[in-house]
Amino acid sequence: MLKKQEKKQLLDVARRAVEEYVINGRIAVLPEPVSQGVTEKRGAFVTLKKHGALRGCIGTFVAHKPLLEVVADMARAAATEDPRFSPVVPEEMAELEFEISALTPLRRIDDPAKIEVGKHGIFIRHGFHSGVLLPQVAVEYGWDRREFLDETCWKAGLSKGCWKESGTTIEVFEAEVFE
Repeated sequence: MLKKQEKKQLLDVARRAVEEYVINGRIAVLPEPVSQGVTEKRGAFVTLKKHGALRGCIGTFVAHKPLLEVVADMARAAATEDPRFSPVVPEEMAELEFEISALTPLRRIDDPAKIEVGKHGIFIRHGFHSGVLLPQVAVEYGWDRREFLDETCWKAGLSKGCWKESGTTIEVFEAEVFE
């Protein structure tokens, strides 16, 4: 679990990374870590919202960098590289809300009944398609387990129900979510 000051530093780093890149076209210099929690190698997603509506979300499960660096990279990517949205412009900065999901490692499951809505996020792969939904998404939309699985398939560009097909891999993870 991240401490309050670590969460605050990560949120500050996310905002600063986006501001520096969007306004000045530069990569932000990272501050010294407040404590060990932000130096652990963990995957993370950064979600940007504007007036409560999704404005960008990018993340990685790969934990090859300290969390502080991963958050800065994912924040910048969420603001400028999410293919669903145009890049964030300087005039939007004051309206953006930042949410960070610090992840646990992926864990493959063979029984979808083990998925706990609100606790687990889902990563589905089938052939060249893959899709992920964070744990909080199912709660926000009021989905049950089946709907959560179906929507993750749909996000992967697959038909709903693909999670029941042979050749589909389901992995779960947990996220420490804060804003």
